[in-house]
Amino acid sequence: MKDSTRKLWERQDAHDGDRARLFHAVAAHVDATTVLYPGSWVDIAASIAWPDVTYVDTDGNAERFFADSAGVDELLVEAGAANRRWRFVPSDYTQPLPLGDGEVDLLLSCYAGFVSEHCTEHLRIGGWLLATASHGDAAMASIDPRYRLVGVVVRNGDRYRVQDEDLERYTVPKTPVVVTKDLLHERGRGVGWTRPAAAYLFQRVG
Repeated sequence: MKDSTRKLWERQDAHDGDRARLFHAVAAHVDATTVLYPGSWVDIAASIAWPDVTYVDTDGNAERFFADSAGVDELLVEAGAANRRWRFVPSDYTQPLPLGDGEVDLLLSCYAGFVSEHCTEHLRIGGWLLATASHGDAAMASIDPRYRLVGVVVRNGDRYRVQDEDLERYTVPKTPVVVTKDLLHERGRGVGWTRPAAAYLFQRVG
């Protein structure tokens, strides 16, 4: 393994497996095998939780990281995730990707902008979108008729769990505002919600 590969992963994993714990909580709640992770940078935590992940990013460090495929595999073995299938696509996710329609079970949108606007076609009907709120994609999915909120990920210390009750409480804006695509694009981020969650789990229904 190249030293730079390990250093990049240590930089990404600065919170000692926190993203992996989040993904494991979601993996225990959904029936997913194939995952698409646009804007991933070098976050291979998805491969710790799921067996088949496609990573997408334009960052040069990410491209160099994934080019060391033996090093990435070694990191996954160290994390207890041997024999994972993964690939890296050095691309802007807003442009066409080399995937078919409905090809993946789970779409990850973690601090990478409005992933759902551009990549939903690759998610099968009945599949899931896991989105964070800070860059606006959870809010975008909440007004997208193709999606239905089916769970929120709540955190207690360093533990995560998916909650699927009283979900309406988690999409109430702190201040009166009509959430629209134009508003979200203008802000470039989400809206403040009275009861925030660590992440939001949607199911594709259309």
